[in-house]
Amino acid sequence: MKVLLLNGSPHVHGCTFTALDAVARELQQNGVETEIVHVGHKDIRGCIGCYKCRELGRCVFDNDIVNTLATKFEEADGLVVGSPVYFAGTNGTLISLLDRLFFSTPFSKRFKVGAAVASARRAGTGNTLDQLNKYFLYAEMPVASSRYWNEVHGNTPEEVVKDEEGMQIMRVLGRNIAFLIRAIAAERERSGLPETEPERISTNFIR
Repeated sequence: MKVLLLNGSPHVHGCTFTALDAVARELQQNGVETEIVHVGHKDIRGCIGCYKCRELGRCVFDNDIVNTLATKFEEADGLVVGSPVYFAGTNGTLISLLDRLFFSTPFSKRFKVGAAVASARRAGTGNTLDQLNKYFLYAEMPVASSRYWNEVHGNTPEEVVKDEEGMQIMRVLGRNIAFLIRAIAAERERSGLPETEPERISTNFIR
């Protein structure tokens, strides 16, 4: 079992990392391998809707980390995405990455476990979490919860550690992710995944 964690902050060991590290340590204690990848400082362009990925099986832009992460994502049983709050929303670099990562990859993400983590000095975590969770919901990925919204507060890593409720939320989240991964794996082995419809029906609002 393995979980990939993406640090969407430009600060490699900042507040967002502090939260993700707490999740990762709990996952490891529950027998799940983890890898934290720092992505928030990288130069990552957004999706241009060219649809070349439908031909190539990968994003046409091969000069950044997206296609490398796609391989790690495919091999993982879960994905945790952490972001600082920027103007009451997600870091733009992270959004560019996720748009391309989810849109360009042809492999099934069904029943990989997803979780979003937001880090804020004061506010804006609700919008950030909602935006990040949309990726998981689109891909049929069960969204892991904790005993409150998955957020920490503080302006420095030291302040985040002092957010006792936030750190507890991260620990509980790690345990819940591990449980969901094991439960899904056991049910997959016992009776398989729920039946799916092979073709996606896609309509618009004028017909």
